[in-house]
Amino acid sequence: MGDLRVRVLLTTVGSRGDVQPLLALAMRLRATGHEVRMCVPPDFQDWIGGLGIPVTPIGPVMRQALASSPPASLPAEQLRLMAEAQVAAQFDRIPPVADGCDVVVSTTPGLTAVHSVAEMLGIGYVFAVYSPNQLPSPHHAPPPVPLLGRELAPAGADHRELWARDAENVNERFGPPLNRHRAAVGLPALDDVRGHVFTDRPWLAADPTLGPWPEPADQQVFQPGAWILPDERPLSPELEAFLDDGEPPIYFGFSSMVRMQDDLGPVLVETARALGRRAVISRGWADVALPDDGSDCIAVGEVNLQALFRRVAAVVHPSSAGTTALVAMAGAPHVVVPQMYDQHYWAERVEQLGIGTPHLSDTVTAESLTSALDLALRPEVVARARSVATAVRRDGVQLSAERLTSDVRTLTASGPVASPAGSPGRS
Repeated sequence: MGDLRVRVLLTTVGSRGDVQPLLALAMRLRATGHEVRMCVPPDFQDWIGGLGIPVTPIGPVMRQALASSPPASLPAEQLRLMAEAQVAAQFDRIPPVADGCDVVVSTTPGLTAVHSVAEMLGIGYVFAVYSPNQLPSPHHAPPPVPLLGRELAPAGADHRELWARDAENVNERFGPPLNRHRAAVGLPALDDVRGHVFTDRPWLAADPTLGPWPEPADQQVFQPGAWILPDERPLSPELEAFLDDGEPPIYFGFSSMVRMQDDLGPVLVETARALGRRAVISRGWADVALPDDGSDCIAVGEVNLQALFRRVAAVVHPSSAGTTALVAMAGAPHVVVPQMYDQHYWAERVEQLGIGTPHLSDTVTAESLTSALDLALRPEVVARARSVATAVRRDGVQLSAERLTSDVRTLTASGPVASPAGSPGRS
């Protein structure tokens, strides 16, 4: 089957950090002669369509969604209505796009209907995540998710109990609408929604040095490495001139984060100046602005981060999976400012690896950032970051594309499956 043309649908909902790795897989598949389609949030439709990949929008406008109230603050009834709408939209949008495909890949736990659609169409299905803590294991807790008006687990509960409660929450929230739609197309009801979404053979698209699967003997989880989109774009002449005009600067970037404090720009500039450093500041979705026109700072928009990170002294970022991998590949030390979901996991890993330091306060101040950067810029941390860079895999996309196209016959979607490897139900 590896010599034949495979038709693949790639689906995700989330920020650029969720979309760009999937686009990396899409570009690799297309370069090796396979047909690719994508379903992504509307924010990224023009970008991906401009690359010649057929794209269908799905999910909310993420820039607006991330700026609104976090789901955890919403009442239970509203969460149920949102789940109803999400499942209905997936059954409406995905079948026409998936029709004619050999396999569909989903990287979002919230796309709970994708496996059911694949099952309905009789095509393959792969579920992949970018962070180990998104898969059940007794070695870590699940990422925080919106709850239906109750506590996730009692205080002091172990990881198995947390994952068991997580499964209950997914069933309660998504089970009723999902099973109604399954019944309408002749599919049996599910009693383990999360297990069906994750499958018993999930993929972990994370670097095994940066984010190792904690149960290495478990062969059910396929971990090829991170999906990195190659970037050959040159830096702008203005940025090149800035970089050439002095010592390596500090890069501050909060990418798709929207709910950031209003005074962030002045705080970042003050931090760099307190350290006697220059700064490159990403505007991002928060539209961070410089407080003055000093020659020691420059604001940038969309830029080749792979090229830029090789020329900076340190990187301050929210610690998404993709950015953490890019910084590590460049050998730059990190200061990580986690905000949500899997970002606290990556902040912990950066600290454990000795390649940077976490900033765990909810409020970013010049004093707190200066303190964190003082630690990250120590010679031993810089040396460790450079050492770890040599161990980071660069072939994760290649291995995943090869596995997907060679094994597509074995990926035909089926009914409910066992819980993922390492879940609370396993010993």
